[in-house]
Amino acid sequence: MNEMPLDGVTVLDCTQVMAGPFCTMLLGDMGAEVIKVEKPEGDDSRRMGPPFIGSESAAFLAINRNKKSIILDFKKPEDVKIFKNIAAKADVVVENFRPGTMARLGIGPEHLRKDHPELIYVSISGFGMTGKYSKRPGYDLIAQGMSGMMSVTGHPNSPPVKASIPLADLSAGMFAAFGTLSAYIYKLKTGIGQIVDTSLLDSAIALTPWEAAEFWGTGKPPAPKGSAHRLVAPYQAFQSIDGYFNIGVANQPNFARLCNAIGRPELIQDLRFKDNPSRVVNYQELEKEIELITKTKTTSEWLAILEAENVPSGPILNMEDVFKNEHVLQRDMVQQQQHTTLGLVNHLGIPTKLSATPGKIRNAAPILGEHTAEILKRFSS
Repeated sequence: MNEMPLDGVTVLDCTQVMAGPFCTMLLGDMGAEVIKVEKPEGDDSRRMGPPFIGSESAAFLAINRNKKSIILDFKKPEDVKIFKNIAAKADVVVENFRPGTMARLGIGPEHLRKDHPELIYVSISGFGMTGKYSKRPGYDLIAQGMSGMMSVTGHPNSPPVKASIPLADLSAGMFAAFGTLSAYIYKLKTGIGQIVDTSLLDSAIALTPWEAAEFWGTGKPPAPKGSAHRLVAPYQAFQSIDGYFNIGVANQPNFARLCNAIGRPELIQDLRFKDNPSRVVNYQELEKEIELITKTKTTSEWLAILEAENVPSGPILNMEDVFKNEHVLQRDMVQQQQHTTLGLVNHLGIPTKLSATPGKIRNAAPILGEHTAEILKRFSS
């Protein structure tokens, strides 16, 4: 069996729903032993749906692979004691309660790290451990709204639009995993752990560098532009006879190739589109000029033409199309793993491919409390 990067690292996972479980899944994918602590009724995402696969939530299955599930009730002093015993032997504790909740239970960072200073304690919350809003509950929707993300998503003059993908949740999970690994590297150098603090709001704001650049450069809040890029053009979806497809032209040579490919070489010299700043200012006029042509052929015809001319372009796929795509399958971005009660279940693959120590989907998501006896026996000694 190939060695994995995080072999031997124990992560005690007190998270639920999305941001925290996504963080710990990333760590588990790279070999960490993730012990998922669930309340007696289980992670709230076990009840999220439909869809359900058998009796299990498809949402829970999606982000809880490579974990072991134990049941602990933090309302019971004996279960708090068990948790402390496990934490004393863990490398990392991850939680996504409101700041202060774990401390009130006597298992906050100040308690767990007092006799275990090498412990890495990771807090993922709506607004962070400090600041005016730290005690507020937070969800992806709230963070998207307060980060400015919803103000720049959608089409001009449309109502606010939330990104369908939970970007605040997912980015908080990724930043938390990044922080965990950074703290772990420091621990390897010094033997000292630390507290890692990130939030949905911080993470969502961190995803807005282009929008922040536009605001700081102009002094005006950026507006939504549909699928168009705010710094380069043409870089958006265009209509064909039978749907839409994407063209991404990020420099002058690409623009010249596009104009020649669609039979409109005169656009290269058009003063409205002579360089990228001009095209960004006049992107809606450019969109109309290009769509006069793109509406004359099918998406597949245009993609073949543009690929032949080395113009960056691509289809807009639905999820069924994605999971049938030959390249996606060649990159192992769809995998299957045996579940305890459901048989084979599908998983998204691991996007980061390591040449010497690759990650692996070793286990499907656990059933509730599946590993309680095993873990309690191991950590009671």
